[in-house]
Amino acid sequence: MFKGIYLQGKPQAWRGRKKIGLAASAAAILLVAASGSALSQGVSQRPVVGEEALQTAATAPATPLSLTKAIELALEGSPEVAAATRQWEATEGQVLQGRARPNPELAYSLEDARSRTRTQSWQLNLPVELGGKRAARTKAAEKSREQAQAQLIELKATVRANVAAAYFDVLTARERLALATDSTALAKSSTDTVAKRVAAGKVSPVEETKARVAEAGIRVELAQAASEQRNALSRLFALMGRTDVPYIVLEGTAETLPPVPNLAELQALISSSPAVVLARVEVDRRKALTDLEQSKRVPDVTVSVGMQRSNETQRNVLLFGVSVPLPVFDRNQGNLLEALKLEDKARDELQGATVRLHSEVAQARERLSTIAAEVQSLQQEVLPGAKSAYDAATIGFENGKFNFLEVLDAQRTYFTAKSQYLKALGEAHRAAAEVDRLLGGPSDPRLIATQN
Repeated sequence: MFKGIYLQGKPQAWRGRKKIGLAASAAAILLVAASGSALSQGVSQRPVVGEEALQTAATAPATPLSLTKAIELALEGSPEVAAATRQWEATEGQVLQGRARPNPELAYSLEDARSRTRTQSWQLNLPVELGGKRAARTKAAEKSREQAQAQLIELKATVRANVAAAYFDVLTARERLALATDSTALAKSSTDTVAKRVAAGKVSPVEETKARVAEAGIRVELAQAASEQRNALSRLFALMGRTDVPYIVLEGTAETLPPVPNLAELQALISSSPAVVLARVEVDRRKALTDLEQSKRVPDVTVSVGMQRSNETQRNVLLFGVSVPLPVFDRNQGNLLEALKLEDKARDELQGATVRLHSEVAQARERLSTIAAEVQSLQQEVLPGAKSAYDAATIGFENGKFNFLEVLDAQRTYFTAKSQYLKALGEAHRAAAEVDRLLGGPSDPRLIATQN
């Protein structure tokens, strides 16, 4: 059974923030140089993850949060999941009510108010359901319960996918923040180096001005990266139903890409996907409702047993009767027609859901495959080449062979490639999360049977 792309294996243990080389980090300088220095004041003193909640959490021992744990906490803390669970539990009342038999009726009548000629009657009326109404009603209620189960499974699959996407958004934001943090330090170092060369008369003072503008810009980038990580953490913990931040360290790394499953294997799992299961249960429920309306075409019988007492004759008389409605005008034909058409509609929706899932799964898998190839290309070809060019420009600048603009151009190239790489990582994890959402997986042992 499909276990989900992410949960096939736990992320690697947290090994600390990956160090980024100074040469690689400096590429961020030119990209943000135009942003200005208005926001540069005090940024370097901000906490890495920022804000009071994270500062408070930082005083406690850092407990690593795994993806599996995050999904578990989200399923436990989600108000939407809790509400859907209550809805599922409430349908048990429909089943109990469907199994109930109609109540008997006790009737009393009095004829003639004069005591001497008074006649009194006591009668017990027993409705008898015919045509399999009780069984049909019970089956319809059971199918409503299965529908609530399927809806709960679909919701849990969505929560699981959203948490996975948010989890790796945090990891990606962490990498961007690490790049911006190291780039800030390098920008300061570059400014100092250029200032010394200006003082020695080796370069124009304009070079120092450019370096200081670039440093102010990278501080803006640092502020933006810190804000992005804070927002990513907020989204993650909101999905977990938490207002506090008990975890400030996440396991794994964004560079741990999910596997690219075989398309044939994924398509074989579509029949057990939450959306298809829900559509199939709806067909069964509509069929049960059609059977219920069909059973109502058979009239019920009411059996009456009682006693009549006549004061005038001083005799007790046994009463027995049977009443049967005559389905002359109302044969429940309208309700039956509606039920049949709604059953046909449910079958059409099942077919549509199956076709749609085949397309969506294929698209999500293709997107994952394409992005994974892009990540591999960036990792193996683009990034090493951009880094080599920047290293060469840096060495040339130190030896007086290149000016600072040429160094900044090399920085821009490398930073663009690094940013593209991090963006591709995020897109890959979101594509994998989408595959998980579409195909789902058992998240509650009580619900597994619904997927079979």
